[in-house]
Amino acid sequence: MLLVFGIFIFLLLLGMPVAFSIGISGLFFFLTTPEVPMSIAVQKTLSTSQSFTMLAIPLFIFAGHLMNSTGITARLIRLADTLTGHMYGNLAQVSAVLSTLMGGVSGSAVADAAMQSRVLGPKMIAKGYSPAYGAAVNGITSLITATIPPSMGLIIYGSVGQVSIGRLFAGGILPGVLMLIAFMITVSYTSRKKGYLPERNTYPNGKEVLSAFKDGIWALIFPIILIVGIRFGIFTPSESGAFAVMYAIFIGAIVFKELTWEKFWTTVFESVKDIGSIMLIVSLSGMFAYGIVFDQVTQSLSSFLLGLTADPNFLLFIIIIVLIVTGMLVETTVLVLVLTPILVPIITNIGIDPVHFGLIMMTATTFGIMTPPMGVSMYTVSQVMGTSPQQTVKEAVPFYLAVVAVLLVMILFPDLILFIPNLIFN
Repeated sequence: MLLVFGIFIFLLLLGMPVAFSIGISGLFFFLTTPEVPMSIAVQKTLSTSQSFTMLAIPLFIFAGHLMNSTGITARLIRLADTLTGHMYGNLAQVSAVLSTLMGGVSGSAVADAAMQSRVLGPKMIAKGYSPAYGAAVNGITSLITATIPPSMGLIIYGSVGQVSIGRLFAGGILPGVLMLIAFMITVSYTSRKKGYLPERNTYPNGKEVLSAFKDGIWALIFPIILIVGIRFGIFTPSESGAFAVMYAIFIGAIVFKELTWEKFWTTVFESVKDIGSIMLIVSLSGMFAYGIVFDQVTQSLSSFLLGLTADPNFLLFIIIIVLIVTGMLVETTVLVLVLTPILVPIITNIGIDPVHFGLIMMTATTFGIMTPPMGVSMYTVSQVMGTSPQQTVKEAVPFYLAVVAVLLVMILFPDLILFIPNLIFN
């Protein structure tokens, strides 16, 4: 299996699309293991995508696109601007708050980073922000989306690792808020040094906040509805995805009256492209995952790690460092699909709650989208903002430190993650 991993990394470094890198390396396992029938490769490719729980992924992607087409995003920007207009680095603060609010809509960090760079980027440059700083802020604050429900990564982690998605959604709330606070403090510090002054000198009055909150209320209550619905058995995580689609259509067509047929079909087209690319990766990962189980990679790695230390916290630190490094090289979805079946049994055996680990894992692996050499968001936001990835990374260093600080808090204080899930799900 080590040779299969090597082929996978080699194909990625050659620039081959992720899905085909997984598929080819997975197929190589079956070709070099004659005792395993080739028909299993076909079965695993099909069965992986036919999971009822996995159905939540395309549904939430479609719902996120629908909400972006219905004016909800514009209303959330207004709310974020109202709340942060009196702060240093106002537009950068808007980016942090908007990522938190959009986490309950888009569910995708890369999509969130690209959207914010297109919407907020021109305003930032017009107000005197450097393009590299704007790219860094819009890219790094999107990491909040990895924890705030309904995170796509948490759905995949829960599906592959057999972990309660409802508990994962609930567990992501406090870490998401903690990351928001860390980013806002970092924005304030860096903006003061760079002279990015507040938009206004006065705090927002209650009438302004209430008006902006009223406009954004339909998006704000969406994650709450999901968690409450799953908690009380109104719908499963997959059914919550179907509810999200109908909710977005209702808000767009009936409440805001902004969802036209033209927008609807454009949204369908964009959603199909995103769903196709993600589900191809998910399907082909089935062959790869079978090889991991067949060669008992989990048991071997578990014995190796437990031989290093018996301290759960120290072992968790080692795993997180590995996740951060691999996240710099491999796309987040792939890492979750490949590593979850390996790591969940290990952390469960040493007494670490899989919900606690899942939130840490998603934060650590998603961190890689904004770090060299393979950061997808890093290249995306740099291109949109018209700057180089090198300059973006330079401006992002204080925010990298903020992410590491949040990860340390999440590792050392598990109750921060588990408090709400334990409260809601007993």
